[in-house]
Amino acid sequence: MRTRPLKVALLGCGVVGSEVARIMTTHADDLAARIGAPVELAGVAVRRPSKVREGIPAELITTDATALVKRGDIDVVVEVIGGIEPARTLITTAFEHGASVVSANKALLAEDGATLYAAAEEHGRDLYFEAAVAGAIPLIRPLRESLAGDKINRVMGIVNGTTNFILDAMDTSGAGYSEALDEATALGYAEADPTADVEGFDAAAKAAILAGIAFHTRVRLDDVYREGMTEVTSADFASAKRMGCTIKLLAICERAADGESVTARVHPAMIPLSHPLASVREAYNAVFVEAEAAGQLMFYGPGAGGSPTASAVLGDLVAVCRNKLNEATGPGESAYTQLPVSPMGDVVTRYHISLDVADKPGVLAQVATVFAEHGVSIDTVRQQGKDGEASLVVVTHRAPDAALSGTVEALRKLDTVRGVASIMRVEGE
Repeated sequence: MRTRPLKVALLGCGVVGSEVARIMTTHADDLAARIGAPVELAGVAVRRPSKVREGIPAELITTDATALVKRGDIDVVVEVIGGIEPARTLITTAFEHGASVVSANKALLAEDGATLYAAAEEHGRDLYFEAAVAGAIPLIRPLRESLAGDKINRVMGIVNGTTNFILDAMDTSGAGYSEALDEATALGYAEADPTADVEGFDAAAKAAILAGIAFHTRVRLDDVYREGMTEVTSADFASAKRMGCTIKLLAICERAADGESVTARVHPAMIPLSHPLASVREAYNAVFVEAEAAGQLMFYGPGAGGSPTASAVLGDLVAVCRNKLNEATGPGESAYTQLPVSPMGDVVTRYHISLDVADKPGVLAQVATVFAEHGVSIDTVRQQGKDGEASLVVVTHRAPDAALSGTVEALRKLDTVRGVASIMRVEGE
């Protein structure tokens, strides 16, 4: 075993960073045995140096992250500060000064991964980011390496634990959205400001990363269609149950049937109870992959939290350190296909539409005519009326999203339609 330690700089020492530091210390002998050389925590960049950080020597703490990554003797930089800047500049600076990088920064990778890949390649360094998507679940490496010889056609998953906890609570207890969110906040699953989670921004960043890897093409955050889940109601769950479904916030990345384009989207959807994703409970994540040769695969586990995320970071650290010893690098960006990302209007799926209508003769015929005029075929209709008001639930066959949008716009103009109560896509059939 090489005796000179590999030096690691840690950027950020919050929930994840402190756990990375703890594991590096407590498992030092095991990590050295697995890598073939000891690893040494050489510096920790933080914003608040006065905060007590148990197990980390005070002399390692610094507020000058730039000086730390420029030292020249750092072998690996672990970035867990998040955000776009200064993370982007710190990572590219690390590459310039000879260090490889392990990152958990989903936002930066989704926004400007191309810059990071290019800098890593230019300087012959590694960029690993298993922890950026789905916490401890091994997902990025299987897509980049294990399935590198296969053709992936679809990646669909639950990639945000907060939203899954809320929807699961609404499903199992009958709670409304606000009540379920309050419970998630009290248990520490939801942030004080849950916008990034419940409006789908977090899942959209992860979808961009997954689509880029799966389809060997560049997909940015702006390419991902996004809908949040704040409008999902108890009535939607009641309708889903009548269909033998539940509701999940899904990240869906698909290759077009002709193979000439891809789509990436995040939105709530009904899925059959028979689908493996339907049984994913509480704050767990799961990703369902469909590949041409491998068939259907599912990756499941805790998707967030200090320990699970730190596990993914340490796995990458071991891999990068091994590469360093062997004077090699792992896989870089694979974007050779350069496939265009199609707009949401091109996506073809089924829909569940709930309408508030007048309870009088001829309404159903009017509604059916609008669907026919826009080329959307109706599968089933359920109507329930009382005291001059009625609820009309329409489930369609597969149709382009643009056709459905046109249908809904026309329905809203009918005098007999009092309102469109809910529109929900139906996936996983």
